[in-house]
Amino acid sequence: MGKSIIVTGATGTAGSEVIREALNETDIVTVTALVRRPLDIQHPKLKTIIHNDFLNYGGLEELFKSSDACIWCLGISQSLVTKEEYIKLTHDYALAAAKAMLEANPQITFMFLSGMGADSKEKSHILFAWVKGKTENALQKLSFTHLYIARPGGILPTHKKPNMHFNEKVSLAAGSLMGYFAPSMVITSAELAKAMLNIVKTGSDKLIHENKDLQKRISA
Repeated sequence: MGKSIIVTGATGTAGSEVIREALNETDIVTVTALVRRPLDIQHPKLKTIIHNDFLNYGGLEELFKSSDACIWCLGISQSLVTKEEYIKLTHDYALAAAKAMLEANPQITFMFLSGMGADSKEKSHILFAWVKGKTENALQKLSFTHLYIARPGGILPTHKKPNMHFNEKVSLAAGSLMGYFAPSMVITSAELAKAMLNIVKTGSDKLIHENKDLQKRISA
């Protein structure tokens, strides 16, 4: 039986790739993008829901009940927002959605896109590491039957944005350099999407999937 999945962050590097890959997979029958603005892509399997308040999910209960999994890719670079905004976008939004989905559908699978270096001890002085670790820990306290966390290293975009921010260009250059010297620490956005989809469809005995674990699930 085919899967129905929800994707957030569908306009970002990882989320947009999850959408592309999911639409091409025959065992996924419905892809719902939860977004702030319409997507440029249209497809018979794609449903777009414009949602502006990511702290409140009233009215989406039926969507959550009918979905098998959510791949949470919503995020932003810590350098583009204030500390308070970064915490809200990364931690508060994910927790609010996870709780709402779990209440509506206790069997839903939740995949959280974190990142290499996330600090589970929540002691890091690096905002990214601390907030990602804090979010991972908070999600684990919920009663998900199937919760997975992806910690990719450098993400190399398979499809580059036409108008990238300066920070995105710097990250791309750094990722490309890392890919040359340490290929085990990078992953393309298409590979990451395939790995995350594979995990939510077939399951895993791991909670946290580091970059090397994700690489193994690309075509597993």
